[in-house]
Amino acid sequence: MTLYLDSSVALRVLLAEKARLETWGRWERAFASELLGLEVRRAIDRLRILGHLDQRATAALLQHTATIEDAISIVPLTRTILRRAALPMATPVRTLDAIHIATALVMRERSDLPLTFATHDVRQADAVRALGFSTIGAD
Repeated sequence: MTLYLDSSVALRVLLAEKARLETWGRWERAFASELLGLEVRRAIDRLRILGHLDQRATAALLQHTATIEDAISIVPLTRTILRRAALPMATPVRTLDAIHIATALVMRERSDLPLTFATHDVRQADAVRALGFSTIGAD
């Protein structure tokens, strides 16, 4: 299976939350926008500032984030992706979600492979299903 990973999937794994993606790590190939690292690191920093993470836990999560990034193909933000994200969509979509969706669209076109969109965000899953993606994680 070839996956596009939304940041919500990586965060649930990193934070050992319930209802993590059952197939985590069992993919042929995985793609994610470079936004994944930004969103994950911002979430970790918020948790640290709020006192939910100590220095050691923060360092471990940041290291694990880098390991995840090394294990997947990170797609850089490009003008093409940003322009695609600005186009109208069938359902209401937040800005960062639109960038993730546009990244997945571009990767699906470039790779010509069936690409499954992994997210725990139900609204985002609805948006990508409207674009013909199969989804896992928000079902």
